[in-house]
Amino acid sequence: MTYIAKPRLHHPTLTRNKVGYTRRDYEGRISTLCAGCGHDSISAAIIQACWELDIEPHRVAKLSGIGCSSKTPDYFLGASHGFNTVHGRMPSVLTGANLANRDLLYLGVSGDGDSASIGLGQFAHAMRRGVRMAYIVENNGVYGLTKGQFSATADRGSKSKKGVVNSDEAVDLVGLALQLGATYVGRGFSGDKEQLVPMIKGAISHGGAAFIDVISPCVTFNNHGGSTKSYDYVRQHDEPVVRIDFIESRDEITAQYAPGEVVEVRQHDNSLLRLRKLREDYDATDRVAAMNYLQAHQARGEIVTGLLYVDPVATDLHMALNTTESPLNMLGKDTLCPGMSALEKLNASLR
Repeated sequence: MTYIAKPRLHHPTLTRNKVGYTRRDYEGRISTLCAGCGHDSISAAIIQACWELDIEPHRVAKLSGIGCSSKTPDYFLGASHGFNTVHGRMPSVLTGANLANRDLLYLGVSGDGDSASIGLGQFAHAMRRGVRMAYIVENNGVYGLTKGQFSATADRGSKSKKGVVNSDEAVDLVGLALQLGATYVGRGFSGDKEQLVPMIKGAISHGGAAFIDVISPCVTFNNHGGSTKSYDYVRQHDEPVVRIDFIESRDEITAQYAPGEVVEVRQHDNSLLRLRKLREDYDATDRVAAMNYLQAHQARGEIVTGLLYVDPVATDLHMALNTTESPLNMLGKDTLCPGMSALEKLNASLR
């Protein structure tokens, strides 16, 4: 395996932010994702957001699960704290880290398989508990690492690249986040950086559970039954001489459209994605109105993007539990283990 490292030297004239970092200082390793993958655009948006927010990279803890999306934290904020968890378990690991050290900024990156399938329960409890985090789902509607099966967020009636029709109802993570009590909810498109960067900046700066669902089209291929390019078929018929692979390069899909406007974006498989950007007079502080707005436009086949809901006086898990202002990982033994008298007093209060 060949590893290509980015040069550490930066041009001396690169613009620096208020804390002395250039945009390059927020980058990570070179991406190994497919050419044109929207996930790389999301990474670029996170880099831009953190640079514009003047965040010191070592103040960020980035966590992910398993999947194409969960590889992306390796491609941004190379100088921050990072942890790649078990499939679907990112929210609970992040919750534990957050309780231990409330001074860090927490960024959770996941995918539609990681959060809407095996990790759906984990996602739900992180939202309802109000864990202070920016939770970003890179949503492509397929299982990319296992070659394109429908994921739980694939719309009913949608077709795979080979024409297979999805018969299952979609899990709407935005609707769930609204119902479960998230205090910052948005949906973006990986090809619309102009909208995505400020949305991520808002999520990072928010005081509670912030969730962003980012539509990020998969640009590669499927691995369904009957395909001669599937893993199962190749294993059964393989007579290896040399291992070789080829993935056709695709251009990234982008879109620019004004608030309140609907745009149809042509995908690589020739299907159309309809996007509607929120009007500038939209009230993002009304949770019920946001849910109704989302459902009304979903019935028309439109994907609403933008900041759907925000609670300006949001609380988080630390406020609910009344934890100490000092991070738990900074407390000494005498504070954490005050002795038998303190334990007896606590037990007496529970009788």
